[in-house]
Amino acid sequence: MYQKQGEEGMMQDKGWIRLGQIYLRPITEADTDNIIGWRNSERVRRNFIYQEDFTRQGHQNWLKTKVATGEAIQFILCETQDDRPVGSVYFRDIDEKNRKAEYGIFIGEADAAGKGYGTLAAKGAVAYARDVLKLHKLLLRVFADNTAAIRSYEKAGFIREAHLKDEIRQEDGTYRDLLLMAVLFEENR
Repeated sequence: MYQKQGEEGMMQDKGWIRLGQIYLRPITEADTDNIIGWRNSERVRRNFIYQEDFTRQGHQNWLKTKVATGEAIQFILCETQDDRPVGSVYFRDIDEKNRKAEYGIFIGEADAAGKGYGTLAAKGAVAYARDVLKLHKLLLRVFADNTAAIRSYEKAGFIREAHLKDEIRQEDGTYRDLLLMAVLFEENR
């Protein structure tokens, strides 16, 4: 079993990634109600590119066709102190040939936002992508007006690669800009 103590204190054992005040554990079917509730909250939904209602069937299909097949890896972000699930982290579109994947995160519990959990999780995800998945590139998409998330990603080592103007049309007819950000792992060429 992979176990490594990294510069951010990342420890992975039995699929769990321990990151100090939070840890990431593999998602299970039992997390479905939390995921649906979080993804359908206005606070989370407004920062997702896919903003349609999130359904039980859609989530179970994701688990079956993406997570179970290895095309995606998803974790539940939990507070270490009380084991409370507060969000999710995932790697999607894992491309083994080109050694890249897309990273995503959301803090689902409103009272867990703004505590630095997103930055800790992003740093852990970067280490996991580099050391476990052996990726060459980890990328993400973020709305350009989501400044808190952008700062968090930059602290974890992501660099802005592109600014896409009027990229996503919202339900109200307005458009939002999107940033593409990435981390390159030169050691995994």
